[in-house]
Amino acid sequence: MQISSRFTIALHILTAIHTFKDKYRVTSEFLSGSVQANPVIIRNILLQLKAAGMVKIPRGRTSESITLLKKPEEISLLSVYSAIEPLESDTLFAFHKNPNPSCPVGKNIHSILDDRLLSVQKAMEDKLKNMKLSDILSDLNQLI
Repeated sequence: MQISSRFTIALHILTAIHTFKDKYRVTSEFLSGSVQANPVIIRNILLQLKAAGMVKIPRGRTSESITLLKKPEEISLLSVYSAIEPLESDTLFAFHKNPNPSCPVGKNIHSILDDRLLSVQKAMEDKLKNMKLSDILSDLNQLI
């Protein structure tokens, strides 16, 4: 299992927006240079972050920067993850369809795995919920 890079790109974007807010005009092109990703990918992720109420994106060509709408301590990594990687049916682990009900494994696999997988998902969500953008910014400030 691998979570797509869109999640870490979103965290990079939010970190850069806050870090450079008073130094540069933060645009999707500027962020694209920091992330070294296609500007279209950056814009798509920004739209998801905007829909989640995390960023304000100025309309059209303007001198305004993209800005955070929430304080860094109010943005959990779980909220970023949820905005960028929405879960189907609220489950992290997709289950194969139609296991064979005539097979002793097939007819029991859900009852064997469901609670375990839900436990793993809950642990991940709890960890991400307690990690904030402000934690990332604090670590960055120690490095630069």
